Amino acid sequence: HSSSRQSVDAKSDRIDAQAAQICQLEEYVRLLRYQRFGRTSEQTSRLQLGLFNEAEIAAHTRRPHGRRPLPSFLPRVEILHELPAAEKACATDGTTLVRIGEEVCEQLEIIPATIRVLRHVRPKYACPGCHTGIHIAPLPPQPIPKSLASQALLAHVAVAKYVDGLPLYRQESILGRIGIELPRATLGHWMVRAGELVQPLVNLLRDDLLAGGLVQCDETPFQVLKEPGKAATSLSYLWVQRSLARDAPVVLYDYDPSRSGRVPERLFEGYAGVLQTDGYEGYTAVGQRPGIVHVGCWAHARRKFDEALKGMRAAERKATSRKESVALQGLGFVQKLYANERTAKDAMPEERTRLRDERSRPVLDALRRWLDDALPRVAPQTLTRKALSYLDHQWPKLARILDDGRIPLDTNLVENAIRPFVVAARTGSSPTPSAAQTPAPASTASSRRPRPTPSSPAPTSGSSSPRSRAPKRSWTSKRCSRDSSIAPACTTRA
Repeated sequence: HSSSRQSVDAKSDRIDAQAAQICQLEEYVRLLRYQRFGRTSEQTSRLQLGLFNEAEIAAHTRRPHGRRPLPSFLPRVEILHELPAAEKACATDGTTLVRIGEEVCEQLEIIPATIRVLRHVRPKYACPGCHTGIHIAPLPPQPIPKSLASQALLAHVAVAKYVDGLPLYRQESILGRIGIELPRATLGHWMVRAGELVQPLVNLLRDDLLAGGLVQCDETPFQVLKEPGKAATSLSYLWVQRSLARDAPVVLYDYDPSRSGRVPERLFEGYAGVLQTDGYEGYTAVGQRPGIVHVGCWAHARRKFDEALKGMRAAERKATSRKESVALQGLGFVQKLYANERTAKDAMPEERTRLRDERSRPVLDALRRWLDDALPRVAPQTLTRKALSYLDHQWPKLARILDDGRIPLDTNLVENAIRPFVVAARTGSSPTPSAAQTPAPASTASSRRPRPTPSSPAPTSGSSSPRSRAPKRSWTSKRCSRDSSIAPACTTRA
């Protein structure tokens, strides 16, 4: 009987474990279905949060209706539509009509880009008497000597590709429609050279970014073709850093084939100040360095609770169940922090620090007590438990928003800087490793025949001048259909 009892207990435990695993998998399936077919917004309805009145909802203000006036700085061209002379007489008594006013309507007109050829004419001079020597004026400095590209054309191609997301093969087609034959390999080579020219500026901007003492960092995956030691379907990463200066923030993009923690350690070598990231463990080592204050992201904590809500069963979405939902309660606390933050949106950092201490600190204290009570009550391996564990693990970093009013609640600013790459990735293929590893704006390499380029050394920290230091690997990257170039050593000021 004892052995039979043990066998029954073991089977019962196995059934319970399988049931818990089934519930977990069903939760993931519901979440994936919502992500695939539901709306992508993370906004929570006011009705849901109002069920237990945990969050303050800011008043919704509608934008005024009607057409906005056109900018006053645009030049105006007046087109006068005058009555014919025969219609300027009164049809009743023949009296000449008098102008009493006018009606004005405005339209926008665009003049397509004008392409012209700059002919540099340099007269040659010689002495008619002695016939010795020829004198000719030197050419002004050119960005790419002996090239067809002027400064304006290089800027146009770079902005179209890296700001507007227009791949080089499409620019080749656009130029071809007006009779200009410029292969995308040539355009890509120009971008490589342009990136080399702006590298000293990139180095100076990196110094400016690290000297500011307040930086956000995030990474995004993208594919690189024919990367040594990696399959074509494997991912490389673009690491984005953004300063939090109000007037002129610096945005830097660095390529690396790895997502390991050594990458942020290299990027922030010698840095001292605030570093705000998401909860990825790759930032842990650099966040523990002396002089660095590692701050977390409340948007990611909110996202975990939002995913737990989307994984709920249909029966759990009823109002009575939602009142008891741990995920919705946690989301309510986070939303209340954001509601408090909206009231201090335009405040100076010192005032925001005071408001956070007055309004948000009690919310965080209540959230911490609620978290300690909820953690042991929620089953492990569920989405709600993962949201609670994430919040608990990140708590020391998340609570640091109370210490400095300059720090935003989340890393949305640096995530917004990543969006252009996500949008451009939908246009097609990927860069080659030679393109990804050159400190230049673009690569002329194709997916079939990569262009050999020397790899640049890892960037060095510190305050060395742009002339003396080794080039730093800073780039933007866009995956472009049939365009294997990678974006420039793109450091931008937002």
